[in-house]
Amino acid sequence: MQPKSQIVNLPVYQPGKPTEEVKREFGLTEVIKLASNENPYGASPRIKDAVLSELENISIYPDGSAANLTTALSHHLGVNSKQIIFGCGSDEVIAMITRAFFVPGDETIMADQTFSVYKSNADIEGALSIEVPLKNGIHDLDAMLAAITERTKIVWVCNPNNPTGTIVSENALVSFLDAVPSHVLVVLDEAYCEFVTDPSYTDGITLLSKYPNIVVLRTFSKIYGLASLRIGYGVGSAEVIKLINQVREPFNTSRLAQVAAIAALEDQAFVDQCRTLNAQGIVYLQAEFDRIGLSYLPAHGNFIMVDVRKPSGDIFQALLRKGIIIRAGHQRYPSYIRVSVGTPEQNKVFIQSLEEVLHQISAQV
Repeated sequence: MQPKSQIVNLPVYQPGKPTEEVKREFGLTEVIKLASNENPYGASPRIKDAVLSELENISIYPDGSAANLTTALSHHLGVNSKQIIFGCGSDEVIAMITRAFFVPGDETIMADQTFSVYKSNADIEGALSIEVPLKNGIHDLDAMLAAITERTKIVWVCNPNNPTGTIVSENALVSFLDAVPSHVLVVLDEAYCEFVTDPSYTDGITLLSKYPNIVVLRTFSKIYGLASLRIGYGVGSAEVIKLINQVREPFNTSRLAQVAAIAALEDQAFVDQCRTLNAQGIVYLQAEFDRIGLSYLPAHGNFIMVDVRKPSGDIFQALLRKGIIIRAGHQRYPSYIRVSVGTPEQNKVFIQSLEEVLHQISAQV
């Protein structure tokens, strides 16, 4: 057997450690997972009824075009239904984009510290990833613009950025898009946009009419709380979405995911509440980091990157033993951990555990 040469050493994506695994490994009964930027408040109560009512159709293939969901989302976003495509999470939409546009030898540009799925999918298609260093944790759009060549097919802008949590302002983004050549597709990954409260931020949907070469990615996994159902989407010009749809698998989103997403869209009060609670959680955590004397990057999603001034892997393991799961090991940020914003009680337990761990490790030096 001879696989593609570019996948032989391809890193496998490592998700946040599962809670059940941590319980077994350390003999714990309670574990707090603050690693995968999930919604600690779950999903809208309306979703349970929607999913239960759809179970009687579970033996029937789903609507591959997700027509009902497409109609609901087009009304919610104020776009034409032909501008929308759904995927099994926005991860699949990323894979479809790379499959539709890349041929071996193409170039793609992204930040050097961003969502790793962009690079892995580019690698699979034989494209060369140009990784541009972040500037103070933020996308350096000027440097990304300067990196564009005639071989550049796609530029990825994660806004808010994962894992840093920083945003690109409206003014900076518009100036960047004005300068990007029309042959280059700009993908704006806005998985965390519903959490943003900063007035300098603008979502890409408002820019679609002016820039036909952008695709906006969104997900129902974060603020909507549907992570296990795997459904996300892309929005762009009808022409670009048609091209991406050419490589979509026939039944790529399930019946349950589709009806759950419709119910989630209908409960914007739940979304507003989660946004408010998340903002309060960020304020609390930042105040506690200030008290402890830890610096952190600006947080605009539902997570914070904080400098613990110790090897992040040591902090990760020590917190695991206390039943707290976070993320560590970010390239170029060796002393930073990423922690998801939890409920008020989860945040308090995390801070208490972090202080204990920092004191223990300092005492060992």
